[in-house]
Amino acid sequence: MKIRKLILLTSVASASWAADAAAGKAAYDASCKKCHGADGTPNAAIGKMLKVEMMHLGSPEVQVKSDAALIKETVEGIGKMKAMPTVEKDAANIVAFVRTLKK
Repeated sequence: MKIRKLILLTSVASASWAADAAAGKAAYDASCKKCHGADGTPNAAIGKMLKVEMMHLGSPEVQVKSDAALIKETVEGIGKMKAMPTVEKDAANIVAFVRTLKK
C-alpha cells in the first residue's frame, strides 16, 4: 500500500504541471459535484447527514493545500469522506479544476 501511495504521489507530482482544468471539471461533475456542489459550495444536506462542516473548495483553507495533498485526499478520502479510487486517473485534473474555484 505504501508503494502504491508513493507511486501515486510521484506520478501526480510529475503530471500535475500538465493538468487540464476542463477535463477536471468533467471528472468533478461526474464524481464530486453531488457532495461538493458545482462551484465548490458544499451540499448542506450531506454535511448534516455526516455531521461534519464541509468547507467550500475555493476557501483559503482548501486552496492553501499542495496539489499532492489535494490529490491524495481526492483519491483516499479525508475525515468522513470515502475513498474515491475510481478518480485516481483524473485526480490531477480535478485538482486543477478545484484551483479555478479559488475565492
